[in-house]
Amino acid sequence: MDLKYFQVYSDTVREQVSNLIISGKLKSYLKNKYPNFHIINSDKLLYEYTNDLKQTYMRKAPQLSKVIYKKQKDLVTNALGTHSFLSRNHGGKLKSKHEIRIAMFLKDAPEEMLKMLVVHELAHFKEKDHNKAFYKLCTHMQPDYHQVELDLRLYLVLLDLNQDLK
Repeated sequence: MDLKYFQVYSDTVREQVSNLIISGKLKSYLKNKYPNFHIINSDKLLYEYTNDLKQTYMRKAPQLSKVIYKKQKDLVTNALGTHSFLSRNHGGKLKSKHEIRIAMFLKDAPEEMLKMLVVHELAHFKEKDHNKAFYKLCTHMQPDYHQVELDLRLYLVLLDLNQDLK
């Protein structure tokens, strides 16, 4: 069984994931844990949702220029979300743009998983690298961040099995 989303996890965790998949309990595990889905299905709503989180936890962070859903080709190689920072000289003034792109499949995911990825990308406003300070900021914005990240990987496996939670 290919556990491509769990390569960085311990053998114990990978064995538990494998058992969950083989036993056919993956879908019921996720459905019981995440019964509610979100209605953030447009780029406008995603921008508002992201900006609300930013205003709640990171008021002094730079303004968001754009937040959109984007179709990803390969979820292992390409990130589920990206944060880009552009700085341009415009008429003698330095203008910067902060853009966030979130994988399109998260339109149909539970809200906690969407929030986890938005929190992840917002944390890059302050911390560019995935270091201790970065993850501390993520867990400040979403206390169960690490568990939801693991469950998002389980959700990816479910999608690979051509199943969904709805």
